[in-house]
Amino acid sequence: MIRIAPSILSADFLRLGEEVKRAEQAGADRFHIDVMDGQFVPNISLGIPIVKSMRRGTSLPLETHLMIEQPERYIEAFIEAGSEILIVNQENSPHLDRTIQLIKGMGKKAGVALNPSTPACTLDEILEELDLVLVMTVNPGFGGQGFIGYTLRKIRQVRKMLDSRNPRCDLEVDGGIDAATIPLVVAAGANVLVAGSAIFGDSDGVAAAVKRLRAAINEGIY
Repeated sequence: MIRIAPSILSADFLRLGEEVKRAEQAGADRFHIDVMDGQFVPNISLGIPIVKSMRRGTSLPLETHLMIEQPERYIEAFIEAGSEILIVNQENSPHLDRTIQLIKGMGKKAGVALNPSTPACTLDEILEELDLVLVMTVNPGFGGQGFIGYTLRKIRQVRKMLDSRNPRCDLEVDGGIDAATIPLVVAAGANVLVAGSAIFGDSDGVAAAVKRLRAAINEGIY
C-alpha cells in the first residue's frame, strides 16, 4: 500500500485545523511535520505547540522530521506532544544508534533521513533498526522546490537494501512530489509520499489534489 503524508509546511496556518480536516477527509494516511531551527537548515519552522494542536485535531499518525541541531535533546518533548514517528537526519546525528534506541525505547517508530547528496551506504550498519528511511529529493529547508532527478538512483538502492535486510521498513520520499514525479518514485520503490504544495497549493482544493496523486500512484504501480 502506498501512503500519502501531507506536509503541513505548505498549509494555510491561518486555517490549519480546517486544512488538516480536509486532508484527512480526502484520504490522507498520516501527516508530516517539518521542524527546522535555522541552523541545520536555512529556515525556521514548526515546533512542539503545532504538534500538540494537530494531535487534538486529527486521529491520523503524526510523523515529525527534526531538521535541527542535536535532535536527541527534543525527542521526549515531541513524543509527549503527540508524535508517533520521529525522523532524524543521518548528517546531524553523530550518535545515531543512541538516538534511534531512545525513540524506540519510548515505544515510537524511528526513521532516518538522507539529504540528496548523502550516500545510501551510510545507513548500512543501522538499517535493521529502522522503521523508516526518508530519502530527501530536494535540499531540505523550503517547500515548493523542484525534484532532484539523481535521487531516483538512491531510492532504488535503498529499496534493494530494505528488501533484503528489513522489508517491514517504510521507504519515504520528500521534496518536489507531485502528479508528475510520483510515478517515478513509486516505480523506484517508495511507499510513503510526502507532498506539500501539490496538496495544499492545488487550485482545485485538497480533495481533488489527493485524488490526483492517487491516480499518479497507480501509474507508478502499473
